[in-house]
Amino acid sequence: MRYIIIGAGAGAVGGAIGGRLAEAGHEVALVARGAHYEALRTHGLRLMTSEGTRTHRLPTVDGPAALGELRPDDVLVLAVKTQDSEAALEAWGPAPVAGGGTAAERLPLVCAQNGVESPRIALRRFRRVYGVCVWLPATLVEPGAVSAAGAPLTGILHLGRHPHGTDETARSIAADLEKAHFEAPVVPDVARWQYAKLLGNLANAIEAVSGVLTSEEGLALFARVRAEGEAVLTAADIAYTGEEEQKRVRDNKIRFEPFDGSERGGGSSWQSLDRGTGTIEADYLNGEIVLLGRLHGVPTPLNELLQRLANTFARERRAAGSLPVAELVRLADEAVAFVQEERAPRP
Repeated sequence: MRYIIIGAGAGAVGGAIGGRLAEAGHEVALVARGAHYEALRTHGLRLMTSEGTRTHRLPTVDGPAALGELRPDDVLVLAVKTQDSEAALEAWGPAPVAGGGTAAERLPLVCAQNGVESPRIALRRFRRVYGVCVWLPATLVEPGAVSAAGAPLTGILHLGRHPHGTDETARSIAADLEKAHFEAPVVPDVARWQYAKLLGNLANAIEAVSGVLTSEEGLALFARVRAEGEAVLTAADIAYTGEEEQKRVRDNKIRFEPFDGSERGGGSSWQSLDRGTGTIEADYLNGEIVLLGRLHGVPTPLNELLQRLANTFARERRAAGSLPVAELVRLADEAVAFVQEERAPRP
């Protein structure tokens, strides 16, 4: 199979997966835009891990037309941020496949993204959609350069059909990933893992506006934000993997081993602000909890606040981590108090 990584420059996940698959001998093509496209075309993909730095000169295009007719054995890996999914799917869905039909009709689409919305968006266009729960510590250092500091595994990628089930294609993709420094369990309930990851990703907005979560204040705020998310999933009767099960699966398989001695940087949302992209994925992380809360009558003041702040920071291109944690906690307390006052019985 040939793996076409759509969004190799959108974040670190696509570059890490594409680079590792190429190292394992698989055919890989990268799709990127702007400065990332130019860097990948000119200098190749520079992948940095604890094993060292390697440069992979892989076919790089800015859209389906540049690849020509797609092949029946192609696998499309969607690695853009969720806010860019619709545009990417609109471009790739109608792409012709050799022998007849389109990508949307014939090719598997693997959503290697945070959140739970992209597989739902994809299923409107693509017949064969696969969800992935992405557990992969990686950073886009600069255009064309990705740091993936996990060891001994680069990442753990739970994989399954969306909305549920498994098949031979999922098992074949998983086998390729497992030859490429990943663990890739094929599960019939991948959404359960994705919702569990969503709860962890609610911290992304806190990191984005107030920096990496290291202080007791910040961690205590995240506990409140996560509890709000758990209450919403319970009200919506949505199953998610418990922390004990996640720990059993992941324990000691991925350690953060930066080869340059640096501390862990911020997550994907922090990186979006740091790079000044002008957009952020908060609408599909904290915003997913807000949406479900409104549908099921559960107040979500903390996630509403973080969604609004993250979007404001992105839109106004404010510096990542520039809001003091103490100020964020004050705003959170005010948001909760306002909702409590609104819901209090009136005399």
